[in-house]
Amino acid sequence: MNQNLFASFATPTMMGLPIITLIIMFPYTLFPTPTRLLNNRLTSLQQWLAHLILKQLMITHNTKGRTWSLMLVSLIMFIGSTNLLGLLPHTFTPTTQLSMNLGMAIPLWAATVFTGFRHKTKASLAHFLPQGTPPPLIPMLILIETISLFIQPVALAVRLTANITAGHLLMHLIGGATLALTSISPAAASITFIILALLSALELAVALIQAYVFTLLVSLYLHDNT
Repeated sequence: MNQNLFASFATPTMMGLPIITLIIMFPYTLFPTPTRLLNNRLTSLQQWLAHLILKQLMITHNTKGRTWSLMLVSLIMFIGSTNLLGLLPHTFTPTTQLSMNLGMAIPLWAATVFTGFRHKTKASLAHFLPQGTPPPLIPMLILIETISLFIQPVALAVRLTANITAGHLLMHLIGGATLALTSISPAAASITFIILALLSALELAVALIQAYVFTLLVSLYLHDNT
C-alpha cells in the first residue's frame, strides 16, 4: 500500500468539518499570562524574548513605524509557534498552506503600501521611476517596478510555505525509510535514524528562522513606507 506523501498537509476534519481554526488557536495556550504580581520563570523568559525581538525589529524604525511593534511581535510569535506545532507527532502545520500564508502576507503588505502612499506619496511614487532614467526606458521600468511591488506578498507566502513543506517532506521520507530498514538492516536503520534526529534539530531552527524572516521582511516593507 503506497502512502500519499502529502497526506500530512491535508486540512484535518472532524465530523466532516475543518478544524484548522481550532489548530491555529492552540498555540495561544502555550504562552501563559501573568496572574500574580511576581512572574514565574516561564513568563519572565517569554517577556525577555518579546523585548529582545522587539528591539531587533524596531531599531531602525521611526516613531510612526514603531506603532506597529505589537503587531510585529504578535506575528512572529504566532508564526513561530505554529511552525513548531508541526514538529510534534500526529499534528498539522497551518503554515504549510499557501492560502493561509497569503492571507497573512497580502493584508500586511497592503497595509505598508497604503501607509507609504498616505504619508510619503511622492517618495512612494518615486520608487516606480528611478532618477536619471532615459525616456525610452520609462514605460518598461515602471512596468518592472510595478510587477516587483505586487510580487512581494507572493514571495513572502511562497518562501514560508516552501521552506516548511520541504522540511516536513524530507522528515517524512527519512522517517519512512528508517521504519522500512528496521526489519531489513538495523545498521542502516540506525544511520538513517541519526540523520532524522539531526534533521529534526535543523527543522527546529528553520521553524524559528522562517518566522523571523517573514516578520523581518514585513518590517523592512514598513520601514520603506514610513
